[in-house]
Amino acid sequence: MANLNLKPNNVLLRPRITEKAALGADKSNVYVFEVTTDATKKSISASVRDAYGVTPKQVHVAAIPSKRVFVRGKRGVKGGGKKAYVYLKKGDKIELI
Repeated sequence: MANLNLKPNNVLLRPRITEKAALGADKSNVYVFEVTTDATKKSISASVRDAYGVTPKQVHVAAIPSKRVFVRGKRGVKGGGKKAYVYLKKGDKIELI
């Protein structure tokens, strides 16, 4: 069972700044955040509400798969994680930078 006692300020790790995320924020009012692996949609929604003062309309969650990497002659694994797509109403905005 998921941890239901998550504090809202511990759920969001960082905004995911990519070209695709920037286009989504401009066109569709969708923002992407990296979140903890045990975060739920309700805890993500509460965290965005507390941190940025806007109420999300929808929250979608996706897993980030781990990847094999080869750096400086060494093999390794880049850890995966979890990301959340936060949909806002038409007039709402989040200032990330």
